[in-house]
Amino acid sequence: MPVELLPHLRLARDRIDRDYRSDLDLDRLAAVAGISKYYFVRCFEAAYGETPMRYLTRRRLERAQDLLRVANLTVTEICMAVGFTSLGSFSSKFTQLVGESPSAYRDRWAARGGPHIPGCYLFMNGVLDLTSTTAPEHPGDAPDAPDAPDAPDAPVAPDDPAGHEGVEQDR
Repeated sequence: MPVELLPHLRLARDRIDRDYRSDLDLDRLAAVAGISKYYFVRCFEAAYGETPMRYLTRRRLERAQDLLRVANLTVTEICMAVGFTSLGSFSSKFTQLVGESPSAYRDRWAARGGPHIPGCYLFMNGVLDLTSTTAPEHPGDAPDAPDAPDAPDAPVAPDDPAGHEGVEQDR
């Protein structure tokens, strides 16, 4: 592997570290390095001792360990927050790497009595973003949700800027 390729590989590794939550694939990572995906895999493994996708998986699982220790989130929320799309593959890979299930890992750390950061705090402050894995953003988007009074099609009295009064209820 040419030494002049190392800065390009480092850029790809930094991209994995920064964007591990997103859907990264070999084509995108190889494009960051500016080489073909097959050559990228061989050079990345030669430089870092593991393939790019194994590095990505390990990075996601390390972040999941952090969240399981300190965040008051479900295993599913953590699975989705770190970039996995399947709870089953997350749990099996976590168990392979760590030696215990995500739930057992969290319970073991919880038994030590450490403080947990409320999940709502993490979401409100932008630490975690589960917009693609949570309920619809607007109450009216859910199939069983009743119409909200502030739905866009509800008429609002022109003199009420907040839109709380003058809403027609007999649609």
